[in-house]
Amino acid sequence: MDNLALIEAFGDFKEIKNISKIDLMAIIEDSLKTLLRKRYDSDDHFDVIVNPDKGDFQIFLNKVIVEDEMSEDDDLEIEISEVRKIDPTFEVGEEYTQEIPVSKLGRRNILTLKQILATKIQEHFNAALYDQFRDKIGELVVGEVHHIRHKHVILLDDEGNEFILPKENQIPSDFFKKGDNVRAIVESVDFRGSKPQIMVSRTAPKFLEELLELEIPEIQDGTIILKKVVRIPGEKAKIAVDAYDDRIDPVGACVGVKGSRIHGVVRELRNENIDVIQWSKNPEILVKRALGNITINKIEVNPETNYALVYTPVDEISKVIGKQGQNIKLASWLSGYEIDVYRETSEDDDVELVEFNDEIESWIIDEFKKVGLNTARSVLDKDTEALLNIVDLEEETIEEVKNILREELE
Repeated sequence: MDNLALIEAFGDFKEIKNISKIDLMAIIEDSLKTLLRKRYDSDDHFDVIVNPDKGDFQIFLNKVIVEDEMSEDDDLEIEISEVRKIDPTFEVGEEYTQEIPVSKLGRRNILTLKQILATKIQEHFNAALYDQFRDKIGELVVGEVHHIRHKHVILLDDEGNEFILPKENQIPSDFFKKGDNVRAIVESVDFRGSKPQIMVSRTAPKFLEELLELEIPEIQDGTIILKKVVRIPGEKAKIAVDAYDDRIDPVGACVGVKGSRIHGVVRELRNENIDVIQWSKNPEILVKRALGNITINKIEVNPETNYALVYTPVDEISKVIGKQGQNIKLASWLSGYEIDVYRETSEDDDVELVEFNDEIESWIIDEFKKVGLNTARSVLDKDTEALLNIVDLEEETIEEVKNILREELE
């Protein structure tokens, strides 16, 4: 096999892996030197010349000219009588350069060279793939569902690159079929062995940011600034936006008429509820806006400890806390303040037991509701002995509930 034939043998591979001729020739040079080191223990006596324009290469061996019958290594030395047959002007101690055809390396070495070439081309491709997607971390990608496994889904993009979407990076209500096109962001790129592994995510706040930028031109061109995005994937998200121009309504621009601009994002997130608020440097205003459309009588903010105490009427408590505590949790993340709620009550006030579901387990509340005790005062008005006779609860549990209710009402 001559040099050109060897290169042509890798032509198809080069096209598949999208490697330029120059890169391929550099790999061939490196591979040849690796083979020479394996064959001769060193490549110091060899020159490898690669010509990317012709798509050819040459191997030259530099032998030292020695006296007749003084050669100790025929691979690296040549006797004077032999070299003078080629050129009578040569002298002992000079170097004689001889071109080595690839075929002269022997069949086994040629096969070894092929293996080295294949390995180095794959290494080149892996390194290029790693660099390409390392620079895309946080960017949106689209892949087609190729395999669905128990713990992850494998996606392939148009170039055949493989993305892994782990179960924990999927929205809880995500459901995929083979062939579906799926959008996600590149979360991380790491080598697993010699191959880069590209992990993608649909649960990261950055995924929501990228979708908003895609759907809302004012975010893309910088007219509107995304200050912060927080979310509980598949349930609820809060977004704080601002604008450089005071004449622009950033919230209205993001939401659109009747939510038209944000509908596409909500659908992509499996109907995740999205609240959009305007950012404020004033922490009290920011906390109030982050909690949503809720009656708040007073907010005490401590910037040193990032703590905010919110005073709100009893009937607003459930709105402040939200389903499974989601509203107050997201408001805390968005504002950067740990938010607590102070229930403002009067002697005549009573509170539905369900309002305490952040402190009392729902099954305990249900036990009281079974016997018509639906409010805090209806429980407190009965002594513990009477309650033991009508509800299926331990005395200790009843006392704990009463202590919680007293603390809030008295």
